[in-house]
Amino acid sequence: MERRKFLQLALATACTLGFTRVGKISKAFADDVEKVEKIQKTDAEWKASLTPMQYDVLRHEGTERPFSSPLLNEHREGVFACVGCDLPLFLSSTKFDSGTGWPSFFDSIKGHIETKSDTSAWMERTEYHCARCGGHHGHIFDDGPKPTGLRHCSNGVALKFIPRQG
Repeated sequence: MERRKFLQLALATACTLGFTRVGKISKAFADDVEKVEKIQKTDAEWKASLTPMQYDVLRHEGTERPFSSPLLNEHREGVFACVGCDLPLFLSSTKFDSGTGWPSFFDSIKGHIETKSDTSAWMERTEYHCARCGGHHGHIFDDGPKPTGLRHCSNGVALKFIPRQG
């Protein structure tokens, strides 16, 4: 595993668990985090655990209005996690202002998102969703900044921000 990705994963795990030092995470635990275990809920369970807008986006591939997410102005250190299952998806260090009105990231935490082709809206796009719960989050475009050149265009309602502790 390349060092940068390992450090990103370790930081995300540390932030999520409230650790103040990455050094407290053993390599064995970090390896376990990469193996994302799937969860499944009934439609009724999803409806009971999410707001109507979260449910529409995560379970029915809806889209929130641009510039409506408070996460657009979130600039603290931490992680952005799936609101449906708490899986960390993005490090705050990968967030950037794309000017599109949706939270955008140039990289995700390895193994924590999955993709599929989306041919709706009369074009072909790459949809991404949470690797644990399958919740829809947005689309990936190739117009992002270096080093990846990618833009993960996210529905803020599908994310929650977990600030870095300490």
